[in-house]
Amino acid sequence: MCFLPCERKGNINTTTHLGLWHLNSHSCNQSRQRDMATGGALPMVDLAPFFTQDDSDGVARATEAVREACLTHGFFRVVNHGVPAELMARALELSPVFFALPDDEKAKARQAEGTAAPFRAGYFRAPVPAHSPDKHEFVLVFDPKLGFNEYPAEPAGFRSVEIRIRTSKLFIIRISKRIFLPDRMLHKFREAVEECYAKLTELGLLLQDVLNECMGLPPGFLRGYNGDRSFDFMAVHHYFPGTEEENSGLNAHEDGSCISFVIQDGAGGLDVLKDGDWVPAEPVEGSIIVNIGDLIKVLSNNKFKSPTHRVVRKPVHRHSFAFFFNMHGDKWVEPLPEFTTKIGEAPRYRGFLLDEYLQMRMSGLIHPPSRPEDVVHNEIKITHYAI
Repeated sequence: MCFLPCERKGNINTTTHLGLWHLNSHSCNQSRQRDMATGGALPMVDLAPFFTQDDSDGVARATEAVREACLTHGFFRVVNHGVPAELMARALELSPVFFALPDDEKAKARQAEGTAAPFRAGYFRAPVPAHSPDKHEFVLVFDPKLGFNEYPAEPAGFRSVEIRIRTSKLFIIRISKRIFLPDRMLHKFREAVEECYAKLTELGLLLQDVLNECMGLPPGFLRGYNGDRSFDFMAVHHYFPGTEEENSGLNAHEDGSCISFVIQDGAGGLDVLKDGDWVPAEPVEGSIIVNIGDLIKVLSNNKFKSPTHRVVRKPVHRHSFAFFFNMHGDKWVEPLPEFTTKIGEAPRYRGFLLDEYLQMRMSGLIHPPSRPEDVVHNEIKITHYAI
């Protein structure tokens, strides 16, 4: 048994439309105070104006806030994002139900080689091999309508699970014990996963339109260019408790997506590299982390940042949902004319077929190199295509 600070790292006034919480003049000091109160130095963007009729001023402020965050950080929080807080909490609470299953049961939830999915869906566990620095397990899922996802049969019986008991507003107790899991608990987990997938897809479509405006592209350009959602996917992560000697959960990396979203529990451990320092993306109740990926970085010819980030394992279990809003694998990706020829700048990347890039990245994640000395260098980075 261990006592931990309650997961409520800070409350957000979701009725105030502030846009980015790093403004200027008089509001700047207030912004810093509010940002510190919510537990992090990351920009915070309120998306409420996009769900409100006749708030063009609010939409303009929020759009500018997203643009500024993409130029300076590439990593920011959003609130009032359209994903119900109840759904996020339910998904995080049900995640341990799946990962408490025996390894042989979880291993059944994996596609066979050679399936039609962009890459294999289902359960995976790192490290494979044992010298890999990352220590976590995850379930990779696609749009449920595509029929690629795999889940184990519903077993009823005694399982070891982690129970969270709230003792006050400040503390919770985590207890690991064996309890009887009734039928349909895995079904409820699957329902929560699929609901999260649908809501995060909607959020991706919204932010894609916002980025279209931020990048100064013709109206609807990105929605037309990236209208196929079959390469989007979500990873449900479980990170094992770390120790003083070994605490790597996910090595420093950049995302190969257009946009990534992270829903995380209260364990903490997600860091983003900013100006040479690791900045913690502390859990803030009700918020979602947004991460600009390599594809937007390439399209913008390095104007928008794709930040390096990592997960450091704490002495407790950590659960999170990471959604990757992608392009279809048959897309040819290169810097757009708006960031090159139209402004007289040379492209900083050569063009490439997206599927080639994604397959190289996923191969390094699911099948790390056999030699320990190659592990640090196993991930293909977007600099592979740099000019």
